[in-house]
Amino acid sequence: MKAEFYPRVDKTRLVADGYIAEKSGHSRGSTLDLSFVRLPAHPTRPYVPGEPLTSCYGPKSARFPDAAVDTGTGFDCFDTLAHTDDPRISAVQRAHRELLTSTLEREGFTNLPEEWWHFTHQPEQYPDTFFDFPVTRRLLTSRP
Repeated sequence: MKAEFYPRVDKTRLVADGYIAEKSGHSRGSTLDLSFVRLPAHPTRPYVPGEPLTSCYGPKSARFPDAAVDTGTGFDCFDTLAHTDDPRISAVQRAHRELLTSTLEREGFTNLPEEWWHFTHQPEQYPDTFFDFPVTRRLLTSRP
């Protein structure tokens, strides 16, 4: 998946450059990745195995299609263009990133500067716990 998600970054640098954490806040239940989708959301097509990959930092029309608003890169794009404050994005793309960031900050989240889509709630409820359990349909639908 290098050609799509980290075409200009050496895989051995993903942790050192801050794109992947050695211990992720996602597994602490405090971190999430998200973007905005205009409603009504239009369906997207699935990836077809063997289909050529396209760079996540190219124009939205050239990237793999998704329903998200244009933020200058695709989701999970490990590239400097995906840094939240990268100056090379358009005014519209910047407005989308700023709306996402300001909305989440009002709710107590902080943004990871290397990834416009990555937010961690502060203070973390379980800062030293890394949960490790299978997620099942029963778990997702059970009520307390």
